Amino acid sequence: MNKSFLFRIDWLSFFIYLILVSFGITNIYSTGFTDDTQSLMEWGSPAGKQFWIFLFSLLLLPFVLFINSNFFEHLSYVFYSLSILSLIGLFFFGQKISGATSWYLIGGFSLQPSEFAKITTALLISTKLSSIQMDFKKGRDLIKLFVMIGAPTALVILQPDAGSALVFLSLFFVLFREGLDMRVFYLAIGLVIVFILTLLFEPLTLSLALVVLFLMAFQWVKKNNSRTKRTPFLLVFLGLVFFSFSVNFIFNNVFEQRHRDRFNIILGLEVDSQGIGYNINQSKIAIGSGGFSGKGFLNGTQTKGDFVPEQHTDYIFSTIGEEWGFLGSSGLIILFTILLLRILYRAEKHTNPFPRIFSYCFASMLFIHFFINIGMTLGLVPTVGIPLPYISYGGTNLLAFSLMLFIYLNLDANRLS
Repeated sequence: MNKSFLFRIDWLSFFIYLILVSFGITNIYSTGFTDDTQSLMEWGSPAGKQFWIFLFSLLLLPFVLFINSNFFEHLSYVFYSLSILSLIGLFFFGQKISGATSWYLIGGFSLQPSEFAKITTALLISTKLSSIQMDFKKGRDLIKLFVMIGAPTALVILQPDAGSALVFLSLFFVLFREGLDMRVFYLAIGLVIVFILTLLFEPLTLSLALVVLFLMAFQWVKKNNSRTKRTPFLLVFLGLVFFSFSVNFIFNNVFEQRHRDRFNIILGLEVDSQGIGYNINQSKIAIGSGGFSGKGFLNGTQTKGDFVPEQHTDYIFSTIGEEWGFLGSSGLIILFTILLLRILYRAEKHTNPFPRIFSYCFASMLFIHFFINIGMTLGLVPTVGIPLPYISYGGTNLLAFSLMLFIYLNLDANRLS
């Protein structure tokens, strides 16, 4: 074993990983604790399964850490192809759980291939973007990138699994970092804003607002840009207008009723604390009841009363808020923030584009999980069924995000000075 290699490993990120997973197992144990609960390492309990999968992940660490870093780049196409085949196979051999055909049942284990597809898509995007032939100005290259991200996104939407689809779409952040025209990003933000405004306001009010916005923006373009740049601006505006009038069709005919209900509750269009809004309402009660320092480990009354559904998975943050309070919740958010900033900081030190791009892919997917999951429990974003990495119960998710961290550690330690 090369001692200099060990010194180059990002031990701070690995140490944060250990803290997060340990804290996650502790809170999973709390959500299922009863007078009959036995050892933390008992396989029959969610906390026990999470513990043993964590140990299995650590066993994989030396294999991933000391493998030649070129291995990930050279076989990225193979890994990606296998993951796409595994997603397609779900429609023939998958098991339907909680309304989604997202798992394979193998023996006593359930395996969610979309979690591993996140890794393989990140590897392939990193390989493609680091290629000297890649040019964002070439339509053919852009189409290839969009297909690489769009294929797994479409397959998980069909399961349906909206949460995983959002994670794959987060990879577009990496494309912007690597040179994709920021106007595409602004257009995407504009579409999201128009989508929300269309649900909140009457068509006439929205139309008048868009006309005023257009006149103001067009005058600005007229003063600051050449005449040739007005046409693309006009086309984008017309696209937004068309989109605004198609939102209701999409909302009523493409979204499922449960998704429509959650959007209506988040936007304040409906109040339903006992029906579709029950989870969010109980989650906010649990978090608020924790106060500044929390009720203490195993002392959460909302947790013990099993008031919050899916509290050991998607709503694990409500347990943290109740038992560890503002201090524990803030500490967790700070740890995630440090980990994300650390990955981005180390990514910028790479002279080789492949490890830099993969680090950004990893950070993007980690952030979208972190942001949406905590936003769900606070009632800030609609519930889409997305776990909190390293914290929520879910063996496949823990294993996949552990592998992503280990690959990042490998690529970072082999950084060319």
